[in-house]
Amino acid sequence: MGLPTGVYRSEVGAVPGQCNSQPPVAWRYSGNQLKRWRTKANISREQLAEAANYSPDTIKSMEQGVRMPTPRVLDVADELFRAEGMLSAAKDYLQRERFPARAQDFMEREREAISFWSYEASLVPGLLQTESYARWLIENRHPPLEQGTVEERVAARMERQTILTERKPPVSLSFVLYEAALRNPVIDAEQLARLWEVSHLRNVVLQVLPFDRVISDAIMGPMVLLETRDHERYAFTEGPFASELSADPGVVSRVSERLSLIRTQALSSAESARLIEGMMDRRD
Repeated sequence: MGLPTGVYRSEVGAVPGQCNSQPPVAWRYSGNQLKRWRTKANISREQLAEAANYSPDTIKSMEQGVRMPTPRVLDVADELFRAEGMLSAAKDYLQRERFPARAQDFMEREREAISFWSYEASLVPGLLQTESYARWLIENRHPPLEQGTVEERVAARMERQTILTERKPPVSLSFVLYEAALRNPVIDAEQLARLWEVSHLRNVVLQVLPFDRVISDAIMGPMVLLETRDHERYAFTEGPFASELSADPGVVSRVSERLSLIRTQALSSAESARLIEGMMDRRD
């Protein structure tokens, strides 16, 4: 759903204690094994780095579990350390960790959602992004991601969008976008067409909050309210450097009130579709 890009928009960001702030277990275990095999083979970190064409600091972060060991490093290390496939075998497990650790809790709740409300102030939410828009966001992160990670994140973003049409029973989804998100020069005709198309799905309500109806709550940042199959309600809010996923009833209530107020100020779904269509016509 983003920011600096945030969790529900671009799968990053968290507040320790609110979301899982530890790297994935698979990263830590694989990194630990990488270091153990390297030590056993009496090979320096610098030697592995040179053989795999990475910096020693990058190898160090992989061994510490802070960064996911890449398939190339695992294959090179497996051969260099004579691990007989023990290190290369980790690739199948690591490929499943396509989101950073701090996004995992939110993604887990999203997969269980039966209803999903969101408000976005500056970017198109991840569930509504085209592949080219998503790629632009992910490729322009700082510090930059490795190209392999970019491809994994883009593919994972597109896979998340199955919630729009492939869940049974259908998930009820509501999106409100501040007009500024649509006026961003990065938004092209393809992205506008995607928004217009999604707005006509039976289980989706898409509204635009125009500039002349903005309220103070609408400039405080994006937020999501979702309900799971077990009827647990979660609120998610984010800023440039931190995010919070909370089941606290008080937080959920405040986010629900803010979303409801913003929705009352937004254009209707029909008016919003016409606005987007008009913007598409002007791009032609």
